[in-house]
Amino acid sequence: MASNLIDLMVALPDDWRNGRFVGRIDRGEGPCPILVENGQVYDMSRVAPTVSALLANGTVEAARGEALGELADLNLSPDAGAANRLLSPIDLQCVKAAGVTFAVSALERVIEERARGDHAKAAGLRGTLEAALGGNIRSVVPGSPEAAQLKDALIAEGLWSQYLEVAIGPDAEIFTKSPVLSTVGWGMPVGVRSDSTWNNPEPEVVLVADAHGRAVGATLGNDVNLRDFEGRSALLLGKAKDNNASCSLGPLVRLFDDGFTMDDVRSSEVKLTITGTDGYVLEGASSMDQISRDPEDLLGQALSEHHYPDGLVLFLGTLFAPTQDRDEPGRGFTHKVGDTVVITNPRLGTLVNPVMTSADAPAWTFGLGDLMRNLARRGLL
Repeated sequence: MASNLIDLMVALPDDWRNGRFVGRIDRGEGPCPILVENGQVYDMSRVAPTVSALLANGTVEAARGEALGELADLNLSPDAGAANRLLSPIDLQCVKAAGVTFAVSALERVIEERARGDHAKAAGLRGTLEAALGGNIRSVVPGSPEAAQLKDALIAEGLWSQYLEVAIGPDAEIFTKSPVLSTVGWGMPVGVRSDSTWNNPEPEVVLVADAHGRAVGATLGNDVNLRDFEGRSALLLGKAKDNNASCSLGPLVRLFDDGFTMDDVRSSEVKLTITGTDGYVLEGASSMDQISRDPEDLLGQALSEHHYPDGLVLFLGTLFAPTQDRDEPGRGFTHKVGDTVVITNPRLGTLVNPVMTSADAPAWTFGLGDLMRNLARRGLL
């Protein structure tokens, strides 16, 4: 289905032959971790049965699995029944996300909150809040004395919000985006709830960390968001964020090395294009150099006093704020079934997903028990 949207070779980073990548494919028997190095693909199942284990115990540096050939010759596809079906590039890692890490996204969350999830009220509120906050919030370092002064001033004016607290306060918003094994990959449908009338994609860079909390690579992600649900109440965050097929990652995880480092993440720009079957086109971008908190700080806050024995991935947030009208003036943007979301970065590649309702998207049925039984049956445990 989705393989017709864009060829995987086009979706790879510009310098994919020079980088090192990990991911997962299904060769017909179950998920297999793969390593891509110098353009060659290795099935790492016999070295480490999961991507989590592959990144946790140094086997990426120590051994190579079964050579499958040149990546360009494998004809990887996300379609069910494909000889080499491409999957989401992670497996046992916890899926975490940082919210309100850009000034624009902070303003949009305040608008959602004050509009109580009603898109019709958003345009007027946006003008009022940008006039009151826009110039100040973009230059404030979270947790700084200047941030505390701005907080006091906003409280005095009756403009304070829980979203501004995490935007400029000392503590970042970190939440669990999606259950383990529930993420979808390149070319697979993403889902929005069928009862949502105001929603959007969130194109983001996603850090991948090992069992010790060390960032080992990065990929692209779509943190699908329901603005109407979260806008009605922040206590509906789980319902706004965690739905069937609501989290996509890929196409592959790029490992950090001498040619790709955290500084490349810090300076990256993520571009977004949404194309509807109705002819609607929306383009946007998110520049990581405008993030309010450093990626390493966000990862540290995600770890806090916790330990993730299978590692974690962390969505770093987005600058993208979908305010462009789609159907009528003042209504803003919301998804329609059949939209195609394309998220791209020259060092990480291109993540493509068609949009469906969560009710109609392929159900998530392969859980932890299924994975353990599958690996045991294949003699990998």
